[in-house]
Formats: sequence, structure tokens, C-alpha cells
Amino acid sequence: MAYKKHILLGRISKIHGYEGAVTIRLERYFSDIIPKMESVFIEIDGRPVPFFIELAEQPDNLTLRFKFSGYESDSKMKEFVGCQVYLTDPELKFSKIEDPQYLIDYKVFSNENVLIGTISGIIEYPGQLLLSKKSASGKDILLPLHEDLVNKIDTKKRVIRMIIPEGIADIN
Repeated sequence: MAYKKHILLGRISKIHGYEGAVTIRLERYFSDIIPKMESVFIEIDGRPVPFFIELAEQPDNLTLRFKFSGYESDSKMKEFVGCQVYLTDPELKFSKIEDPQYLIDYKVFSNENVLIGTISGIIEYPGQLLLSKKSASGKDILLPLHEDLVNKIDTKKRVIRMIIPEGIADIN
């Protein structure tokens, strides 16, 4: 179980009930898609501490409720209110979960291993993220950042492998 600080799920906003459940206010990238998870890390005093999820529910698009194994009362969980919660899976495929600003300076490659360019910016529209890169002629080219187009994000090499729609450069 690896800890990836840059994959922030949300923040514990309050205790829910009297049996140790907490409400987590989600980061905006999680409003549509919640990855399956068995555990998370809660950052306590600047250090990641693993917690195993016993029960999870999503009452709405902005919050999750977790009950953690071994925490049976609200008094144990009160000290964690305000703490950040991080995902544990280092190989998550892009699905609206990562802070897109971390993708700046990543290199984008097509499925055919052709270098498309380096991401110079992220443009956020409601319901749509666009990767901005400069072409050889200095023109901005926008690529849609959508989970169906992303094959893999390699955080170690700072590379994104994508399906590049034909003619995308002509549209820009």
C-alpha cells in the first residue's frame, strides 16, 4: 500500500453519528467518479497513517462517509476532523481525481509512442479539462483530458500516454 500525497481525496469535515463514522468533503475532481478503495491515508501531524475502510457510502456528489476498522465511537474520531485524506493506489488511471496542475511539464505521447509535446497549462471548463501545449510553430494546441483518452499516467517518468483524436491539431 503506497502513499501518494498528491492524490487528495478530501478532508474530514465532521463526525457522523455515534459509531465512529466520518464525513469527508471531496475534492472537486471526485464529484462524478469515486474509485474503489479498501484503505486510505489520513495525514495526522504531517504524517500519513493508513486506515482500513469498513463501510463506505456516498450521500451526495460532494461527500463520502467512511467507518474505519477499529474505530467504534465518535470520541476516537473527533481528533481527525480537519485532517486530509489521501488515496493509496499509485497506479490509478486518470478519472477526475488528480489535481490537474501536477500534470504541467508532463510529456504527452500517443499510443504509437509519438511525442505530442509537453503540457504548458491546464484549462478548466465546467465538466471538461483541456491540456494546453505549444506546437513547433508556437501555436497553442488544446487536448481534451478525459479518462477515455488517457491510457496511462506515469508519475515517475512524468509521462501521459493518450489516444490522440485524429485531426485534433486542425481544430485548434
